[in-house]
Amino acid sequence: MHLAILVMMMFLPLLPPQISEDPVIIVNKATHELSVFEKGKEIFNTSAAIGRTTELTPEGQFHIKVKAKDPYYRKKNIPGGTPENPLGTRWIGFDARGTDGRIYGIHGTNRPDSIGRSVSAGCIRLQNKDVEKLFDLISIESEVVIVKSSSEMESLYESWVRDGLNRILNPAT
Repeated sequence: MHLAILVMMMFLPLLPPQISEDPVIIVNKATHELSVFEKGKEIFNTSAAIGRTTELTPEGQFHIKVKAKDPYYRKKNIPGGTPENPLGTRWIGFDARGTDGRIYGIHGTNRPDSIGRSVSAGCIRLQNKDVEKLFDLISIESEVVIVKSSSEMESLYESWVRDGLNRILNPAT
């Protein structure tokens, strides 16, 4: 029995990486880009707005905890579905920094000119049409990986599949 485990451990690194069947969202803060990969293929890509400073949008691996249509903006008491609502038409909240999906999220915007820039308080903004499409592609517990990298999105995904989050966040190690 021990010999079988030892043999498996020796050959495991030679096996191809495990491609996730579930969609994974990758956000690259360096390029202001969001992609969704499913079954090893990129199925969605769009420009995104991120935090005004590097620290505002957290880096790491998170999970979707909340999905809402026409979200209410509680900070300024703005009802969902109104043109004044800065969250746009969808909220996709994830559990960054020990939160429950109601603080950090991917959402639409009432300021489409902000997309592709570093302007948010930490959330990831998309055009409303793009966040609506993303909303339909992913589910609760889908993974969100946020990095800052000069690599192409496909390369980031392949690194994440092969080596996990540590290699993406620390490429020199």
